[in-house]
Amino acid sequence: MSTFQELGLNEDLLHAITDLGFETPSDVQDKAIPILLEKDTDLVALAQTGTGKTAAFGFPMLQKINVDSRTTQGLILSPTRELCLQITNEIKQYGKYCKGLNVVAIYGGSSITDQARAVKKGAQIIVATPGRMKDMISRRLVDISKIEYSVLDEADEMLNMGFYEDITDILSHTPDEKNTWLFSATMPREVSTIAKKFMHDPVEITVGSKNVGSDQVSHEYYLVNSRDRYSALKRLADANPDIFSVIFCRTKRDTQKVAEQLIEDGYSAGALHGDLSQNQRDLVMKSFRNKQIQMLVATDVAARGIDVDDITHVINYQLPDETETYTHRSGRTGRAGKTGISMVIVSKSELRKIKSIERIIKKQFEKKEIPDGMEICEVQLMSLANKIHNTEINHEIDKYLASINQLFEESSKEELIKKFFSVEFTRFFNYYQKSKNLNVEGSHGNEREYTKDDNSSRYFINVGRKDGYDWMSLKDFLKDVLELGRDDVYKVDVKESFSFFNTDKETQQKVLDFFTDFKHNGRFVNVEVSEDKGPSRNRGRGGSGGRRDDRRGGGGGRRRDDRRGGGERRSSPRGDSGSRSDRRSSERRSDSKDGFKNRSERRSANNESRSRRSDSDSRSENSESSRPRRSRR
Repeated sequence: MSTFQELGLNEDLLHAITDLGFETPSDVQDKAIPILLEKDTDLVALAQTGTGKTAAFGFPMLQKINVDSRTTQGLILSPTRELCLQITNEIKQYGKYCKGLNVVAIYGGSSITDQARAVKKGAQIIVATPGRMKDMISRRLVDISKIEYSVLDEADEMLNMGFYEDITDILSHTPDEKNTWLFSATMPREVSTIAKKFMHDPVEITVGSKNVGSDQVSHEYYLVNSRDRYSALKRLADANPDIFSVIFCRTKRDTQKVAEQLIEDGYSAGALHGDLSQNQRDLVMKSFRNKQIQMLVATDVAARGIDVDDITHVINYQLPDETETYTHRSGRTGRAGKTGISMVIVSKSELRKIKSIERIIKKQFEKKEIPDGMEICEVQLMSLANKIHNTEINHEIDKYLASINQLFEESSKEELIKKFFSVEFTRFFNYYQKSKNLNVEGSHGNEREYTKDDNSSRYFINVGRKDGYDWMSLKDFLKDVLELGRDDVYKVDVKESFSFFNTDKETQQKVLDFFTDFKHNGRFVNVEVSEDKGPSRNRGRGGSGGRRDDRRGGGGGRRRDDRRGGGERRSSPRGDSGSRSDRRSSERRSDSKDGFKNRSERRSANNESRSRRSDSDSRSENSESSRPRRSRR
């Protein structure tokens, strides 16, 4: 491997590198720096998070710009405020011996006037988030018409966050002859598109393989029931006393909730998400870097700015919606040549995602068991013993020893040790002595186990794509109205005019009771237990029995007479229902392939539900809901 001296860097930069303690360049630095120093070229660099990409573009840019000129010559775009500030601080450290250098950070959540004033003083390099940069360009507070170098850092994440139009607009204000350097951890189609559009015959370098996870990180998954997810998280934390981790949640709401629960349960935790002010985020990150916070609960977007080398674990409390995002999450650990562990807490309904992630990162997950209570007690006891054994004696305690010895003069050495360690041991023992086994049997290599979940109930609901829902929005709707956790609603399967979803059996009665005579936007929403067990795995659908009573009254009794395929037709609860079914049967026949079959027994309690309303109410509501308007959410 080369040294920094062999890469061709000047004395000012080498002096700063020595101060920073860098000894040898990382792989991406070793490949990128010589290319960027030797010639003016566009570059696409694919490397995992934590491999030193900032130095890979920072050193060449600092060496090639003219610090004696006040003109803006370099523009670096990054997806988040934290990452923007982190890059700015690192560039300043690299260039601290470059006299006259001015690096300015431009990001939202801070005074735009102060940032414009800093740029006006003469900023050779601007580091910016796309949104604030676009805003300043439109206000003519910044001039990037003469830049020579532009960098898109974490390009894949910027595009995932919807910044494509902003990036396009920003780059349209830059000269065509500039050099563009694109750095990314993964190479999705969108990144390829932007490279083709804004770059001319770029040099491409890859550290490792495209979209592959780091070799420094091991991957583990723990299979639990959805309702036990938080308990599993606590056990993993207790089983690793020296844990210094980032815990990922999908939403800001879940992030805040999990962090608050951990703090309430006595853990050193904090939340990092987009609803925090910039000052709050700075305080949280400062506490985390100083290790005053042991577990940082974060969303994917907010965590893009986390650059801490000593993170021991990444815990995926919930898997991301996009499997590529897992690469970025796991890249938070195993940085700067150190090893790390990426843990995933999954329910049976999520096992298929493990396979998808394995294909992308080209690494195998190891199935691990959530430790039981007594294992955790042993780990905590030995951790305390090791800490005591390694503690240096503070001789200021000597003046108190006489009183302490007098207090324990009747205690034997063994009894004293037992008492001392019981202080900590008893706390964990009392908590865990009656704890249950959280592990669930299953294997992500066998998808049949995923479908054969005897502890779940599957439901039919009379809303679908025509009502404006996809699987994610319907899942969010059900989660909100039923006040369930995100993982308590799963196997959501949206059809054209109806859908299916699952919950655990213990919540079945709650679901059915809630949707009794439930109206949404003036329309009755009907939910009933289905015999369908989920997406087809060469199994027949349908069957009778196990249905709940028809609780819709007049709200939509006509809905599925024509969708049962070969099943027996249900007698019409209203006189005009049959003709309406005939009228609509042709347009819904395609749905029947995905729908229910053999429903002849599922309306056994029809009369009971219709008795809730008078005949006149039934007729009036039938006219209102027979062709319900699209739900507007």
